[in-house]
Order: sequence, then structure tokens, then C-alpha cells
Amino acid sequence: MNILLLGYGKMGKVIEQIALSRGHQIVGRIDVSNRHELDTFNRENVDAVIEFSAPEAAYQNLKWCMSKGLPTVCGTTGWLHHRPEIEELCLQHKAAFFYASNYSIGVNLFFRLNKYLARLIGNYPQYNVHTTEIHHIHKLDAPSGTAITLAEGLIENLPTKTEWINQSEVAENQIPIVSLREGEVPGTHIIRYDSEVDSIEIQHVAHSRQGFALGAVVAAEWLSTRQGVFGMDDMLGEG
Repeated sequence: MNILLLGYGKMGKVIEQIALSRGHQIVGRIDVSNRHELDTFNRENVDAVIEFSAPEAAYQNLKWCMSKGLPTVCGTTGWLHHRPEIEELCLQHKAAFFYASNYSIGVNLFFRLNKYLARLIGNYPQYNVHTTEIHHIHKLDAPSGTAITLAEGLIENLPTKTEWINQSEVAENQIPIVSLREGEVPGTHIIRYDSEVDSIEIQHVAHSRQGFALGAVVAAEWLSTRQGVFGMDDMLGEG
């Protein structure tokens, strides 16, 4: 499979290593220094695009991918206010678009565990929830896309919560997300419930970028022959 990489930072380089190890070809590596080379690529020489750039670049990158009808896997966060437009462009141009806030299999299991625990605790209003996400100092957006997905899962299943906010002091109906940036931490996400008598906590700790990169490459393999808008639940199944 011929893969075009949009974004060639630390994550892009790990994705490249894994793609090559799985027998794929990297036909292009585009970042801010050579974006003028984009128009040399099209559906004839690219089977799938993997987009891990920066929030300010992702929107334009994705518009270009959709206009070319390219199957595109995106892991960039911080641009999601444009997501409806990108999904509409995908359908218009008969492209394929796959977005996930996190491509790690473990994190996607964690998403499901988070929802299940919230459904259980929703019957016991004495517990109040808060979330913490910790990432490396180079991460530009806050909160992380993974933290937002976790918070959305909580809102779906906790009757008293209607929105999240990226600070520690919140109103009764809000879920606090505390964002910390420390060293080279790949990603840690913590969901904690506190009552007057006890606490319940679940967390996911990534040890490296390998799990994210592998999931993105597998998603590109899965997406390359499809059309439409997809996510991790489509690939992994809802079970």
C-alpha cells in the first residue's frame, strides 16, 4: 500500500517505521517545509493518507485530501469545530475519512470501560467525577482529544452532567478536565469519582507512541478500500 504522511514530527516518524515494517511504501512525507509538493499526489499514486500534523494545519490538509477523494486517517486534535465540513466534503467527493481522538487499542477499550463505569455510578449521585490528562510539553492543544472523548462518554451516562470545562473549578453540571504538560509523557488519562467516604479511579497510561502509531496504520489498511466516514468503533466493532 502506498501511504502519504501529512505531518512528519515524532508521531509521523513512528508511523513510518511501523508502516514500513508491515510492508507498505511511504510515497511522501509532507510538513510545513514542503507543503508545495502536495499537488504531486493523487488517487493514482496514493492508497491512503495518514494525517498527524498540528491543529492549525489539519483543516487545510483534510480539505485537500477530501477534494482528491483520498482515504484519509486523521489523528490530529484541536481542529474539530471544522469536522462537520470535512465529513460533508468526504461524502461529496466520495472519499473516505477516519477520525479517532486516539488510535490505541487499549485506549479504545478504556473508552468503553469509562462509559460502563459511568452508567453504574449514575445511580449514586454522592459520587462526583473529575478527569486529568497528562501529556508531553510539545502537545499544542488542551484538553487532549482523548480527554474530550472520555468527557463526552461521561456526559452520555451521568444524568447530572451536561458539559465539560478545561479547569478544576466547575459548576454542578460540569465535568472538570485538568490538563498537565510534563516532560515527554506520551499520554495519561485519569477518571476519578469522589464521595465523602471513598474514591474510585480508573486510568490509562501509554508507555510509548507505538500503540497509537500501530492503530493508525491498521486503520489506513482497513480504510483504503472504503468510502464514507468512519471511526474506531466501525473498525473494531461495537462489542
